[in-house]
Amino acid sequence: QVQLVESGGGLVQPGGSLRLSCAVSGFTLDYYAIGWFRQAPGKEREGVSCISNSDGNTYYTASIKGRFTISRDNAKNTVFLQMNSLKPEDTGVYYCAGIGIRCSSYVFDYEFDHWGQGTQVTVSS
Repeated sequence: QVQLVESGGGLVQPGGSLRLSCAVSGFTLDYYAIGWFRQAPGKEREGVSCISNSDGNTYYTASIKGRFTISRDNAKNTVFLQMNSLKPEDTGVYYCAGIGIRCSSYVFDYEFDHWGQGTQVTVSS
């Protein structure tokens, strides 16, 4: 059974940091890209970052580039999203998802195969 479980969300002040984790079971990361998405209140879900687990290729959208870092631990089948310099506009539910193609700037044009349940991130003073 394929399962993705996010953790690490919470409430943080502007300028603070959080580290999200996406624990994957039921398939190995080797042949998948894992993407992080977020959905702010009243807005559509957007893809913000991805990583190819075969070659480590990464992609970041402009809104988070330089502040967020995606990484993976293939031995633990886990992908991380380190979020620094958080802003109120980063608030939302963050999801991880898997897709059987390489991470690239157009990976979010495709439909991801497997999804986690999401973790809430709130950036507020």
